[in-house]
Amino acid sequence: MKNYIIRRILQLIPVLLGISIAIFAVLRMIPGGFASGMLGIDATPELIAQVNARYGLDQPAVTQYFQWIGGVLRGDFGQSFRSGAEILPEILTRFQVTLELTILAAVISWVIALPLGILAAVKRNKLVDRVVRVVALLGVSVPGFALSILIILVLSLAFNYYPPLNYVGLFEDPLRNLEIMFLPALILGTSMAGSVMRMTRSSVLEVLRQDFIKTVRAKGASERVAIFKHALRNAMIPIVTLIGLQMGSLLGGAVVVEQIFSLPGLGQMTLTGINNRDYPVVQGCVLFIAFVYVLVNLVVDLLYAYIDPRISYD
Repeated sequence: MKNYIIRRILQLIPVLLGISIAIFAVLRMIPGGFASGMLGIDATPELIAQVNARYGLDQPAVTQYFQWIGGVLRGDFGQSFRSGAEILPEILTRFQVTLELTILAAVISWVIALPLGILAAVKRNKLVDRVVRVVALLGVSVPGFALSILIILVLSLAFNYYPPLNYVGLFEDPLRNLEIMFLPALILGTSMAGSVMRMTRSSVLEVLRQDFIKTVRAKGASERVAIFKHALRNAMIPIVTLIGLQMGSLLGGAVVVEQIFSLPGLGQMTLTGINNRDYPVVQGCVLFIAFVYVLVNLVVDLLYAYIDPRISYD
């Protein structure tokens, strides 16, 4: 196991290096640079040249890249062009908000999806199964931003309730923080639940058809034991894979929901950096998100061995 973990960590290096090159190149392909965006209508060739020289944007792209990636390897993500603030401390602060939102959304998703997916598999082709499949399809089909706007409209028009806009940290006021985070987490969790529900139903249904489940039942085990002790554990590999992918996606994909609910998370920071053409901010955020994403995938791979003892990484 130790050797496998070391190999996987070493494999992350070329992946993250490729991502860093891609995001660096893509940002510089976007029409309109940082200088013209900052100067606005006052932009002239002379002023643009001065701004580019001030921030090192007049240097060759290869030189800029190696200066940036060299700083990253030393733990220095650089400074924001706009605010002049250090980027890494800001990323770590914002990441706490995004991580809390992701964990809450994931828990809500699991609470909804796993029981309903199991129930649909056990009650296959009955009314409960049909209802669950329709709910899962809706969860998969409705985008998170559309669901966010719809819920805000319903709450404001029908109940005169408006989501809080002033974010409060978890350790400052836990109850207030939960009030702020619950609605966006519910929306993201509901969107996640549709896919997890369908995967749970499909995986459990496939395992229930296998011969060893018939043997378990023939030995006199109760239906609860057959489902939860034997069927569910053997069905968890694809479910855990999907959950891991969704967790990684949520860490970087909650941009719209964070923007709608004014949450100062990593997604909002990335979107603001893109709008401002703040290259170091966007590069740092995307690289950090990519690192967390591949780290989550590594944890998921390690969970396989715990779920199924037959899997070995020796």
